[in-house]
Amino acid sequence: MSMAGLGRIVVDDVRPRTPGGWPAKATCGEVVPVSADVFTDGHDLLAARARFRAAASEAELRTVPLADVGNDRFEGALELGDDLRSGSFEFVVEAWRDHYETWRRDVRVKAGAGQSIAVELEEGAGLLESLLPTLAPGARTRVERAVWALRDEQRPLPSRLDAALDDALAASLAGVVLPEWVTAGPLMPLWVDRPAARFSTWYELFPRSERGFQGTRKRLPAIRDMGFDTVYLAPIHPIGTTARKGGDNTLVAGPRDPGSPWAIGGPEGGHTAIHPELGSLDDFDDLVADAAGLGMEVVLDYALQCSPDHPWVSEHPEWFHHRPDGTIKYAENPPKKYQDIYPINFWPADDADRLALWSACRDVLEFWIARGIRSFRVDNPHTKPMAFWAWVIPDVKSRHPDVLFLAEAFTRPKVMAKLAEIGFSTSYTYFTWRTTKAELAEYVTELSTPPLADYMRPMFWPNTPDILSGPLRNGPPAAFRLRLLLAATLVPSYGMYSGYELCENEPQSDQNEEYRHSEKYEVKPRDWGAPGSLAPFVSAVNAIRRAHPALQVLRGTRFHGSSKEEILVYSRVDPSGGDVVLCVVNLDPHGVQEDTLWLDLGALGMPGDEPYDAHDELTGRTFTWSGHTPYVRLDPAEAPGHVLSLKRRS
Repeated sequence: MSMAGLGRIVVDDVRPRTPGGWPAKATCGEVVPVSADVFTDGHDLLAARARFRAAASEAELRTVPLADVGNDRFEGALELGDDLRSGSFEFVVEAWRDHYETWRRDVRVKAGAGQSIAVELEEGAGLLESLLPTLAPGARTRVERAVWALRDEQRPLPSRLDAALDDALAASLAGVVLPEWVTAGPLMPLWVDRPAARFSTWYELFPRSERGFQGTRKRLPAIRDMGFDTVYLAPIHPIGTTARKGGDNTLVAGPRDPGSPWAIGGPEGGHTAIHPELGSLDDFDDLVADAAGLGMEVVLDYALQCSPDHPWVSEHPEWFHHRPDGTIKYAENPPKKYQDIYPINFWPADDADRLALWSACRDVLEFWIARGIRSFRVDNPHTKPMAFWAWVIPDVKSRHPDVLFLAEAFTRPKVMAKLAEIGFSTSYTYFTWRTTKAELAEYVTELSTPPLADYMRPMFWPNTPDILSGPLRNGPPAAFRLRLLLAATLVPSYGMYSGYELCENEPQSDQNEEYRHSEKYEVKPRDWGAPGSLAPFVSAVNAIRRAHPALQVLRGTRFHGSSKEEILVYSRVDPSGGDVVLCVVNLDPHGVQEDTLWLDLGALGMPGDEPYDAHDELTGRTFTWSGHTPYVRLDPAEAPGHVLSLKRRS
């Protein structure tokens, strides 16, 4: 049997990590939990630390002590400063026998049992003496005094021991180790992104419904005022005319039907061209510049598919799937058919064709990155080979480490997780279909704890152009408020498709969860100043998100008790500070719900024997609570829930 990788001390199950050895994920300014199983033979006490550095450098950036939390598990927190830049990093967990603490423990026991400890006194003196060369001057003086006291046979035994067992001495020796004592665990890769990968607020729109780029530029301030920092544009490229779809995905388009923006490509060009009705490249550049001036960024849709009129179809027919009769196969997701779209064959038989295709797809990204785009929403990545993403994302990030990729993959859980593992910065999720108390608690717990929390960053969307789900279907404004509040406070990043603030709620049919009169197939001008708009509510929620660091981190979500299925209670805690937010949400958009809660006050950092304040950030009211069973009453006509900032009264 091979013993490779095992030393005297075992360092195992190191986190954060991914299942397949790809880099785990973190962001600048984040507090990253680091942990490992550390054990050895015998009964010696162990100590451990994590050391963190840039992958291309030997220079150590951080050293973090790990604490023994029981059952051979050691844990610590790696604080990544805001001064870091996006890129590739690595860390290693190191462990050693803590000879001083082991000696300290054993000599106390022996002395307490009345046993002779003459040999142990010299053993301790020799141990401390061996550490002297590693110490700073102040600590060295303290240790020298302890060595002298241990060897001073003229002093009483209690005095000799006290000098060597002193807590201040122990504190000065914490983490002090000779190099030959150290066993290193495996080197663990860690990719660090800019903070927007962890915390962002997206607004999706179709530029053609805003009269092109000029109208979209005029719309930006209102989107910014609602608290969104990211504007995601549906595809802006030329749209094919062959097999163009009409309204509501009908097979025959009328002369004024604009077609689906995802049917990319026409005589004007393909993925690096702009639909002439939207404006020019200069107009696009002005839009990107305006967004940046407002503190926002523009995201483009990266949809690797073509209309029958895309230049690639005639120039590179080998890049597509062909039927036995020689025709090119259009896209299908039975029973849905997309006759206006040709899927790309990412694995042609000839290796040279594959390399040419993959390079062309990468060059599309490079084209838009050169025009200031730093984030892409990737359409249906699960319908392309994992190997392609494992190649193109690291390749692009090697030159542009600040570029982010959002995976729009509503697919099987393991496929979604793998896409995140191999490089996608953030991921769409099943949130739109998680509506009950149990479903939400189970799903968010899964997303916010290891193993997924080590590498998959979820983004919650209450709606998309394709999805009008759950209580939103024919739902009242209260349903829209509660689903937005959940999306915005359960995870750090969320997005909203335009029209949500106007409570657009008509489904295509009882069976089809898409919108009737879908904006995918028609231009949809809206009256943004219409009465009843939820824009003020959206603004308030997003302002709360910006004000509370606890809502900007994924880990640390905890669910608390309530007897009603309609009342969901959860807390978010900022690991780097004292910010604590408790959310109590009424999942019933039609009726008043009231209940007595059961809070884990220890997890909230609140006292169990004195009052504390719960300030509702949505309404401005402050409640004074005492104990772990406060009463709540939630009327959906007034607010979908409480977003409570908790503080000790003292």
